[in-house]
Amino acid sequence: MIHPLIQAVEDSAKGEKLADFQIGDTVTVYVRIVEGDKKRVQPYTGVVIARRGRGMGETFTVRRIVNNEGVERIFPMNSPKIAKIEVVRSGHVRRAKLYYLRDRVGKATRVKDKRRPTSKQAKAAEAAAAEAKS
Repeated sequence: MIHPLIQAVEDSAKGEKLADFQIGDTVTVYVRIVEGDKKRVQPYTGVVIARRGRGMGETFTVRRIVNNEGVERIFPMNSPKIAKIEVVRSGHVRRAKLYYLRDRVGKATRVKDKRRPTSKQAKAAEAAAAEAKS
């Protein structure tokens, strides 16, 4: 249990909610970079393999492949250096941590897409819900 005073400080220090994403999602993290007196935003796209912590100390790990080499980067969730987070694809996984992806190469590193209902299935579900109400 977290102390109420600590909770109040964390709530006041939190910025806006960036994005709602899960483990296995492919995300693009837009990172603010300062080079001398210039500022720019650099995208970092990869698969979220871990999330840990809560509150102000929450972090997430994003893994991507660069020049046939796996690169992982840990981002603090409430960092001012993160401009925004975009979810590119939603992945279907059955684990809380995807560290097993480190040992895989090539197509084996892909994560299955989440199943989304088609328009016919959505209409059928709406019709069934309407019938159940009446």
